[in-house]
Amino acid sequence: MSFSSPPGPSSSSSHPLVPYGWDAGWEAEFAPYTEQGLLPGRVVRVDRGQCDVVTSAGAVRADTEFVVPRDPMKVVCTGDWVAVDPESGDPRYARTILPRRTAFVRSTSSKRSDGQVLATNIDHVVICVTLAAELDLGRIERFLALAMSCSSGEALLHKSVLSWESGAQPVVVLTKADLVPDAVTLAHLVQDVETSAPGVPVLPVSAAFGDGLDVLAALVSGGTSVLLGQSGAGKSTLANALLGEDVMEVQATRDVDGKGRHTTTTRNLLALPGGGVLIDTPGLRGVGLWDAGTGVGQVFAEIEELAAECRFHDCAHAAEPGCAVLAAVDSGELPERRLDSYRKLLRENQRIVAKTDAKVRADIRREWKRKGAEGRAAMEAKRGRWT
Repeated sequence: MSFSSPPGPSSSSSHPLVPYGWDAGWEAEFAPYTEQGLLPGRVVRVDRGQCDVVTSAGAVRADTEFVVPRDPMKVVCTGDWVAVDPESGDPRYARTILPRRTAFVRSTSSKRSDGQVLATNIDHVVICVTLAAELDLGRIERFLALAMSCSSGEALLHKSVLSWESGAQPVVVLTKADLVPDAVTLAHLVQDVETSAPGVPVLPVSAAFGDGLDVLAALVSGGTSVLLGQSGAGKSTLANALLGEDVMEVQATRDVDGKGRHTTTTRNLLALPGGGVLIDTPGLRGVGLWDAGTGVGQVFAEIEELAAECRFHDCAHAAEPGCAVLAAVDSGELPERRLDSYRKLLRENQRIVAKTDAKVRADIRREWKRKGAEGRAAMEAKRGRWT
């Protein structure tokens, strides 16, 4: 795979890394390393302790030995800007990672509190959802909660952030739209997703026939976009359509459920011919939340607005009197499925945060004790009536 500068409007720029997202901010950040004789470059792929980096001198293979930390959140990742040895270096090393502006992070499958960085320095999160299978609105809400999450803290190498408010814009792309039998059905599907993704663009796209590609291409032409979704969602096919050539390998999905195998096995950064940068990722079987409290609140903004009208400020929206959320469910204003999804994601996120936050753990224990005391009091009251 070639990583040379692509054709297009950006290729006439004086700096050869502009097509890959280089700007004045990165140049200022890199200034101390320029004085050391190092070269700036963007990581286009990571594989077994080495990374492919595109630099002003062309594509190079660099060893990541000097940036191997104990913290998994600080490992070199596709999308990172790094300082690498000049051409005279043999072997060549990536010496340091520039502070990340944004990163997409999910929790690992381990029982520890580790997060896994999937892509960094992102401007758009493109959530790919196939229309070849039944829509899973809960999964879309889960992806969006991660995409909209924002946390405070130190440099993003220490705690990764993907903030919609800071410029990382989520968009849901409904792929394989040509498989939907008619325009009315397609419109209903788009509306269902829009209800679960308030304020987020929802684009039906057919890579096979080119429908909707012009809108998506215009959206991703500025900045860096990451493609996320399950195997068989059509990410690699979509990447090829945007690139205008078959760069990413694709495989057929199963007719029975629309799912496919992991065609893409590594995360790859590709410069688009019309401008912008695309990161294609392997299909994700699991999407665990990682410090996504803010994101959950944004995805379910209407529930949080209703909660402000509840009688009790700590209302759990379960059976409390004067609960505005439950009243909205009873009236049909709020779908019960959406409330269930909100509760599920809040609980999951709380468990993740509690692994590293002693205060949250203490709050959870107090809540357990309170509910236990209420349960015992209720049982005692019942026994009193029976005697």
